Amino acid sequence: MATEHQVEVLYFASLRDAAGCAQESVRTSAADVAALYLELQGRHGFRFGPERLRAAVNGAFVAWDAPLQADAEVAFLPPVSGG
Repeated sequence: MATEHQVEVLYFASLRDAAGCAQESVRTSAADVAALYLELQGRHGFRFGPERLRAAVNGAFVAWDAPLQADAEVAFLPPVSGG
């Protein structure tokens, strides 16, 4: 059975709008960043797939298969338009 852990998730731009908050504490058994995002996508209805986003853990960009650890701060960054 997978171990559950608590992580802090930060949302930006359209993800923040869809989630209705800029950050939340999440209890999850996701093994990696991709599994966490898919779990949250199901909960909040995010329209972007992982291939359109960047993910960061504890302030550093990571690959989608980066393992998820307890008490990590995970940020999901959607594409933004400049102007």
